[in-house]
Amino acid sequence: MKIENAVVFVTGANRGLGLEFAKQALALGAKKVYAGSRDPSKVTLPGVIPVKLDVNNAQDVAAAAELAGDVTLLINNAGIASASEGLTRPGSADLLRKTLETNLFGVLAMTQAFAPVLGRNGGGALLNVLSIVSWVNSPVIPEYSITKSAAWSLTNGVRHELRKQNTQVVGLHAGYIDTDLTSGFDVEKTAPSDVVRQAYAAIEAGELEVSVDEKTRAVKQALTQGVYLIDPSTQS
Repeated sequence: MKIENAVVFVTGANRGLGLEFAKQALALGAKKVYAGSRDPSKVTLPGVIPVKLDVNNAQDVAAAAELAGDVTLLINNAGIASASEGLTRPGSADLLRKTLETNLFGVLAMTQAFAPVLGRNGGGALLNVLSIVSWVNSPVIPEYSITKSAAWSLTNGVRHELRKQNTQVVGLHAGYIDTDLTSGFDVEKTAPSDVVRQAYAAIEAGELEVSVDEKTRAVKQALTQGVYLIDPSTQS
């Protein structure tokens, strides 16, 4: 599919990567862009349609799907991450549950709500923002890593299901992206503009998965060759 004339819905669109998805969709000629946010007053980008959306709220999700019945491209971008004291420490289960609610079940809720919409509109496409830690667990954010591994599996499962309605399901994998989410990490980061550019190019090329930086591509290649990497942040 082409982004030009597409009707795009972006979750978590008030800032960071989601905001960049909305900006570039407009720049590429999207017919309409819905910008989901828990607080729609924080959506200030001219040209988009703000939508009240907490992906953990069933009523919000249902209302969004009803409002945006013309969507042809869903970008599941909304996500959370917190630094961890380790999986074996007290409190890790609570943090994991909280992170799963948004990063896995929120993605599932949006997918369930919008799959029929995409089907009615010819199939379209769905992109899930995943991570390098879909494939390897980072000791800095192990709960987040677990949720992204689960979301990758969800993405693969949904791809099989939606193939029959001609919906392209894309998994986007990246290392650290220069957004508020990673502001506390002193590491090399990829610009959101570059991530989104590659994501939209992958959709238009009909690809099913895209890795947007060298480290992520190296991890994926290592895994396909049977090499186990413990922590991608330690790899040069």
